[in-house]
Amino acid sequence: MITVSQTYSRQGDRQCAGCSLHSTCLTRGLSKADLEAFDDIMVQPQPLKRGQELVRQGQSFHSLYLVRAGSLKKVMRLPGRHDEQVIRFYLPSETVGLEAIGEAYYPASVVALETTFICELPFEQLVSFAEQYNALRTELMRCMSRELRGDQRQVCLLSGRSTAEQRLASFLLGLSRRLHARGYSRYRFQLTMSRADIGSHLGLALETVSRVMGRFQRQGLVNVSGRELTIRSLESLEALGEEGSGLIGSPDDRRMIACR
Repeated sequence: MITVSQTYSRQGDRQCAGCSLHSTCLTRGLSKADLEAFDDIMVQPQPLKRGQELVRQGQSFHSLYLVRAGSLKKVMRLPGRHDEQVIRFYLPSETVGLEAIGEAYYPASVVALETTFICELPFEQLVSFAEQYNALRTELMRCMSRELRGDQRQVCLLSGRSTAEQRLASFLLGLSRRLHARGYSRYRFQLTMSRADIGSHLGLALETVSRVMGRFQRQGLVNVSGRELTIRSLESLEALGEEGSGLIGSPDDRRMIACR
């Protein structure tokens, strides 16, 4: 089984051209020669321990980050509340910090869920580089579009019309698809986030997440051992998840329909 947290090699894998995630990363449209130039602006992968903050809510914006290995969660502390809302989870090759570009500060904290390696892209240097390389500028806009679409999907999912079962099924399907696109198993992977984090992300109580996960196991949809999850019936999970997510189309090419 390939897990979300792959072993990161420090030898011979510190440049973009040698990264196994290049085909799914922000840099995927760049040629080998372009990647060598891109290496000059990138701060080489830095390690984060589990629970360590990458950025803090309200911190001045200065860089985008690419997840080289591991996973993170984006959490926001809301005014008048003592708890935190989990907004998003980041997986390998995904870009962190896009929502901070407009206001010039990070609106939420980003915290490592496990040992994680991050490539830092100082934004001013990235903009200068993108002015010379159309492929990077285009991919940056695509990343922004995907994040907006993901936010729209999340709003529809939490609109109040979806059951707890539909929300959890949609979440597991989303993880499965994102991981599969990055070369991981579609059916077997690690849940690096806690059930409390999943509940916060889906607007569900911890007890509800545990109860629904247990129900999925009894129904033969999934099997959970510790944090290792195996999808046993992808078709059944898709039928349940898509009923509440507002998604249509093939599993590899989903389109969002309007929230009713």
